[in-house]
Formats: sequence, structure tokens, C-alpha cells
Amino acid sequence: MIDPGLESSRTIGLGAVVLLQVTMHTSNEIVIRSSYSAIFSLAARIEDWGHILPHYRYVRILRRRGNHKLARMSAWRNFIPVTWSAVQTVEAGDEARPGRILFHHVKGLVRGMDVEWSFHPMPDGAVLVRIAHRLGEPPFPTRLLGPRLTDLIVGRAFIGYIAAKTLERVKELAERNL
Repeated sequence: MIDPGLESSRTIGLGAVVLLQVTMHTSNEIVIRSSYSAIFSLAARIEDWGHILPHYRYVRILRRRGNHKLARMSAWRNFIPVTWSAVQTVEAGDEARPGRILFHHVKGLVRGMDVEWSFHPMPDGAVLVRIAHRLGEPPFPTRLLGPRLTDLIVGRAFIGYIAAKTLERVKELAERNL
């Protein structure tokens, strides 16, 4: 789980640990009444997102290696195109031990941002799906906004908006195909 405003550590290189002050954190969640496997599959198959998510312009897979995909991704925030590259890591699981889908942004205005899709099966058979975004030190020129504006403009107005649209569409598709 990603906690807002707390320091986090990331292991880099040969085991060196760097502490990062979290500048921006957003979290979106939705309850989906469908099977865990159907939801996880829709979320993990980013190569389909440009076709099934109306707010996505495209997703191009640039490279695959095991459970990792390097992708060039682009979505709309109303009439504004937002484009980035990210490495997706799929950690498979099942209802008893749900998997995670992780993204690390490697290009774009939020280079260095980490994203975690988590899945929490509920007693009634529904699944709580959460997307958490965390950005430590924003790259130039995003860092010129400062922490408060980065959180407000980048985090809430753009990233939070796109994540909410993504979750709403995944819910619609998963629940339609029970």
C-alpha cells in the first residue's frame, strides 16, 4: 500500500536504498461486481486499452520480457492529449492471493512515478480495485510547479481523472461480461 506524504524507499543499482519524499499521491478505487480473474485480465492487457478504453488514444508495446512490458501510452484529459512511456510488471495471483499490476513511468512529465493496481476480493464476491500513483521527485519541468500544484494539477486534475475513467470503464466491461 502506498501512503500519502510518507517517505518511501526504493532499492536501486546494487542494493543502495534512496529515501524519497513523496511529492504527489493519488488513489482511485471502485467496487466491481465481477470475477477477480476477469477484472485482472482487463487491467493487465494494456495492449487492448486503446481499443476498449475510449479516453485512451493508443498503447503501443515497445518491448516484452517475461512479465514486463515497455509501452508508449497516450490518453485524453478532455481535449488535452497526455503521453508517457512506462514499464508494466504483472504479478499474477488468484482470488486467495490477489496479484498486482505495477507501472514505473520512464518518459513523460511524471517520469519516475510508480503506479500500483491492487485487487481486494470482498466477501460478497465483488472486488475492490485501487489504483495508487506516487511521485517522489518530479522531473523538470514538472518540479517547477512545486509540491502543492503538482498534487493539485498533475495528480488530481490529470492523473486522478484518467485513472477514474479507466476504473469506470473496466467496471462497465467486467460487469457486462459476467
